[in-house]
Amino acid sequence: MKAAVFDYRSAADLADAVQRLAEGDGRAKLMSGSQSFGPMLNLRLARPQTVIDISRLPALAGVREAGGSIVIGAGVTHAAIEDGVHAPLREHPLRAVAAGIAYRAIRNRGTVGGSLAHADPAADWMVTLTALGAALQLRSPRGERELALAAFMHAAYTTDLADDEVIVSVRVPAARGGRWGYYKFCRKPGEFAEASAAVWQAAPGAPLTIVLGALDGAPQALPALAEAIARDGAAAATRERIAAAVAAALPERQPLDCQLHAACVARALAQAGWTAPVAVAGAEAAE
Repeated sequence: MKAAVFDYRSAADLADAVQRLAEGDGRAKLMSGSQSFGPMLNLRLARPQTVIDISRLPALAGVREAGGSIVIGAGVTHAAIEDGVHAPLREHPLRAVAAGIAYRAIRNRGTVGGSLAHADPAADWMVTLTALGAALQLRSPRGERELALAAFMHAAYTTDLADDEVIVSVRVPAARGGRWGYYKFCRKPGEFAEASAAVWQAAPGAPLTIVLGALDGAPQALPALAEAIARDGAAAATRERIAAAVAAALPERQPLDCQLHAACVARALAQAGWTAPVAVAGAEAAE
């Protein structure tokens, strides 16, 4: 299929994009990398009256350090992070996450902000940035606001983003000295994840975060399991405790789904140094 008729506008700058989006009165949509939005247009799942191109805005393309955080522009591509284009992210765990997103052709065009705005439950950035405790900077005609990513996604493809708001940037911890792991299960590399999990601890003694991804909706944390492991170490990260925590968090999922998510948690914990890896049988998993 081909897209329904729409008006195309190229934003001159960020202020112009915000103004045009507001003038659209809910019938305008932003386009950046268009790796998700483009197919939705062609399938006519999205039928905006106006498409506003923000793919060439310098204000969305930078990465900078701010205190103990790194601020990533919403227009930064997955490939730019993978290739170490931006110095603050060259030693950051997000570089490995970026390298595992879909295929290189997708990574060349897809953007961090576009992925988050699309809010696909299986997407890599949603689960990993939630685990890191990331926050979004949003701009609208009413001004700017910061929103924790954990509160951003309400359901599949449904977010707290207002019709006239633009994602400007994502703020993440610098991650120096932190313990980190991310694992996703795919039938083959490049496909959508069927299960995923990310873990993060900023420093020894700091709270541990364990988050499940590739669910029916927003990522889901496992706070009780995380607290036990942070307190008792690898002794609390047994297969049985992980499986029980996942089953309790996903009571309506099939046993196989729970098993896949539990394996992803175990492998993410292993990457972070908490326990030994658990084999995933019967299919190929992508890190």
